[in-house]
Amino acid sequence: MLEPHTAIGIVGPCAAGKTTLVNALRMRGLPAKAIAQEHSYVADMWQRLTKPAVLIFLEVSYAVSLQRRMLNWTEAEYQIQLQRLRHAHQHADLCIATDDQTPEQILAQVLDFLTSKNLA
Repeated sequence: MLEPHTAIGIVGPCAAGKTTLVNALRMRGLPAKAIAQEHSYVADMWQRLTKPAVLIFLEVSYAVSLQRRMLNWTEAEYQIQLQRLRHAHQHADLCIATDDQTPEQILAQVLDFLTSKNLA
């Protein structure tokens, strides 16, 4: 079980579903935090900000990110975010491709993972 001060860190590119997942986890009493690593040039900023007990990486394609939010960005800018997220992706405890999944399906995967690790 996670201690109240220990966070579940959520990282991923813009429009991957970080905020939606964090809100759903918090509604279940789990200490989740969206980490805006995609905006930092510091590769391990996710560790410096929170030192999460669990790191979850949400993947989203460029095309789907544009469908989900009215983002005014280019594919080159999306690729820069992926570069900035590389360290977090390599260290993630769980990676989820979100393109073809509902928020409920993503939440179910996360809860299953946390339960399997005795964290939920």
